[in-house]
Amino acid sequence: MEELLGTEVEVVVDRPLGSRSPNHGTVYPINYGFLPKTFAGQKAVKAYVVGEFEPIERFEGYVVAVVRRMNESADKVVVAKERGKYTTEQIEALIEFKERHHHSRVVSEPGKT
Repeated sequence: MEELLGTEVEVVVDRPLGSRSPNHGTVYPINYGFLPKTFAGQKAVKAYVVGEFEPIERFEGYVVAVVRRMNESADKVVVAKERGKYTTEQIEALIEFKERHHHSRVVSEPGKT
């Protein structure tokens, strides 16, 4: 999945900022969705969208990080409008609402911390 780092992608947002997860009731403090043209196995790759502060339906941006889940195979990507704007620590803080339930590691673009 790390081959996606730095690539431009489209995200279809199915969990807009402020919405609740239908399964667990989690409130999404950021937009979350999937890459409609990118698959891991038979499932579309899931994506966190950072840097947008209103609920959105679609988004185009760059993959700035990959979230490697150690306890399952469903890695995620983090997409932003600009490359190099967020540190690994900032990304970890923004996705903590969901990733705290998983053993995961954020992999950023080479040269980014």
